[in-house]
Amino acid sequence: MSPRSKSKTKTLAAADELSFEQAFEELEQIVRRLEAGQLSLDDSLALFERGQLLAARCGGLLETAELKIKKLIPNGLGDDFEDFEDTET
Repeated sequence: MSPRSKSKTKTLAAADELSFEQAFEELEQIVRRLEAGQLSLDDSLALFERGQLLAARCGGLLETAELKIKKLIPNGLGDDFEDFEDTET
């Protein structure tokens, strides 16, 4: 396994271990750094890749939470929840 593959695997594993709040905070920091425009292309790409992993982690955690809430709500009352994807503009 190449050093890059090992690094990628470690990054993926670390993102999967973060709480929603931790992942979202790191994602916000990445966005600020990318928007500042002070990074090299390689650094920007690495941060973008990390941001994609964090966004996927946040999305998965939100989906899991939504499913748990729907299970806890009596039949029929959770049917009018908007899907997370439907609320994006």
